Amino acid sequence: MKLAHVFLSDKPDIKWMLCRQMGVKYAVAKLSPELTGKKPIWDFPTLEAAKASFADNGFDLIALEGDQFDMTRIKLGLPGREDDARHYRQMLRNMGRLGITTLCYNFMQTGWFRTSIDLKERGGALVTGFDAADAALLPRKEYAPVTAEKVWDNYKWFIREVLPAAEDAGVRMGLHPDDPPVPSVEGVERVFINPEAIDRALSLSDSISHALTFCQGTYVTMGADIPALFHKWRDRVAFVHIRDVVGTPEHFHETFHDNGPTDMPAMFRMYADEGFCGIIRSDHVPTMAGESNDNPSYSMNGNIFGIGYIKGIMDALNIKQD
Repeated sequence: MKLAHVFLSDKPDIKWMLCRQMGVKYAVAKLSPELTGKKPIWDFPTLEAAKASFADNGFDLIALEGDQFDMTRIKLGLPGREDDARHYRQMLRNMGRLGITTLCYNFMQTGWFRTSIDLKERGGALVTGFDAADAALLPRKEYAPVTAEKVWDNYKWFIREVLPAAEDAGVRMGLHPDDPPVPSVEGVERVFINPEAIDRALSLSDSISHALTFCQGTYVTMGADIPALFHKWRDRVAFVHIRDVVGTPEHFHETFHDNGPTDMPAMFRMYADEGFCGIIRSDHVPTMAGESNDNPSYSMNGNIFGIGYIKGIMDALNIKQD
């Protein structure tokens, strides 16, 4: 397995040094212009420079994650989406040229969503949470309503438009489920909220490039049998997110990797037994003592805990870290 960390910039900082010190060799990045201040990565020199920056600092940039540019027109089926799809195809070609072979993407119009960002967890650490009753009081998005049928139509169009380019580039596109897995947020319906919907998405193509990001915590939130799901989808999984959640889709909060309902050592043994050798990373961590909560779920102290916990399990189970 390839243990990676997600970076929200291509500019080296203390997080890069800490990851090197923890023995992390692989980088996953979100390189959207609002984070980097640079051109979108459909511009080849921009992505090439980012790849080189990671390499110069001891990391192999092997995956991208999240919306790398504004995907609103694609996700909502608005005029101009053809231009955006053309840019997406160019981004995939650029990835292939540079050996960035995995893309974690989602089709959430409102993104991963929480109603709380400062709930108290173990020892006073701060975590995010979701409450459907609180969410129901929020104003609707300006483009609401968006129906599930429309989301499906837009998703099918997107896959038809970009999957051939991913195949040509040798890039696996790993679909991330909707988080939280509830039917609607702010007047926008969500579709990837249960295993049946993921099966429906996979049925659109049996291409190796049409893959999944297995976000363990989201499937826990769904109440799914996660070992059974992974077994069923193992040939389609390109990327695994490691986190844990307490609660139900309508009311949950994040927790430490060792403090939730999931038997993490059993999950890692299962991943190894199933032959998974793709990318794994610590995801959605608590904000711990000594840190601001400016970037909830992505604090570094929480990730130091998460990475160390993952490495400890892998060492104890004799699972090879590539």
